Amino acid sequence: MQGIIYITAGDMKNASTIARVLVSKKLAACVNMFPISSVYSWEGKIEEDPEIAMIVKTDSSRFDEICKLVKALHTYELPAIEFWEIGGEQEYLDWVLVNSSGEKTNNSGEKNSGDL
Repeated sequence: MQGIIYITAGDMKNASTIARVLVSKKLAACVNMFPISSVYSWEGKIEEDPEIAMIVKTDSSRFDEICKLVKALHTYELPAIEFWEIGGEQEYLDWVLVNSSGEKTNNSGEKNSGDL
């Protein structure tokens, strides 16, 4: 099942590091990053901070591996890591699946003919 993993990071440097590792290891097909403002409760106080939201496009079978990697690279003690199941245009969802499966593909995301 394809989905989105939603992660927040404290700055673009940490978010970009995580995103690049996820994509290079074929754990994610794509990661979108954008600035947000978060209000949350932490250690009994109400906090408000700028953060970077990350939308990681992947397959649910990769969730545990992604969580382990994000926790190792993240600067937060308790990073937000949530999986959301998605639906959508099937050709796009197929691209997400192929590009987050760890299988070898050509640049368009299609399996190499020798891998069929």
